Amino acid sequence: MLSVIIPVYNEKATIREIIEKVQAVDLSKEIIIVDDFSTDGTREILRDIAAGGGVAVYFHERNQGKGAAIRTGLTHVKGDMVIVQDADLEYDPMEFLRLIKPIESGRAKVVYGSRFTGEHRNMFFWHMVGNKVLTLITNVLYDTTLSDMETCYKMFHRDVILGLKLRANRFDFEPEVTAKVLKAGHRIYEIPISYYGREFQEGKKISWKDAIPALWALIKYRFVD
Repeated sequence: MLSVIIPVYNEKATIREIIEKVQAVDLSKEIIIVDDFSTDGTREILRDIAAGGGVAVYFHERNQGKGAAIRTGLTHVKGDMVIVQDADLEYDPMEFLRLIKPIESGRAKVVYGSRFTGEHRNMFFWHMVGNKVLTLITNVLYDTTLSDMETCYKMFHRDVILGLKLRANRFDFEPEVTAKVLKAGHRIYEIPISYYGREFQEGKKISWKDAIPALWALIKYRFVD
């Protein structure tokens, strides 16, 4: 079974559609949603969805960040594999079917979906530069050859992800989990995925400022646990 964790913050325009897309994937799965104290009406939508059954919904009583929402979700997983799904529509859940194959076949315990090797809507130039720089630093510090460290689509065997001591509260979750996976000795398997990056007016939240704590996390976790 695949556990799909969906961290949510102010996504009333897309939350129903992304849940429907995840539900449509032909895999045995559980859906775990963690609302990080949304203020735009998302919480009310999620209460209706939770009342209908089939989806587990948890609510933070204050805004803590994406990483904190993921860590809350991890405390509830029951599946053999785990993946994080953003609540927007940038990533296509049908990609789960491709990402899961290397784990099912025993070729890998961690699979990343690379946005730079698959078909994609072009992202902002400086976002691309930031992603490339952070990925390069990851490769230098951890002796690997990733093409997309910052991808949302990271699929883990449950023993790997639940065995990590994760502390990140915000967007520094991506570098922290990558650093700790690599330090634990796991080689990451990459698969090309499609990507439809959204604009800021469509609700995109991450900015160039988030690159600074991400860089610090990469350096810090190279030397400490």
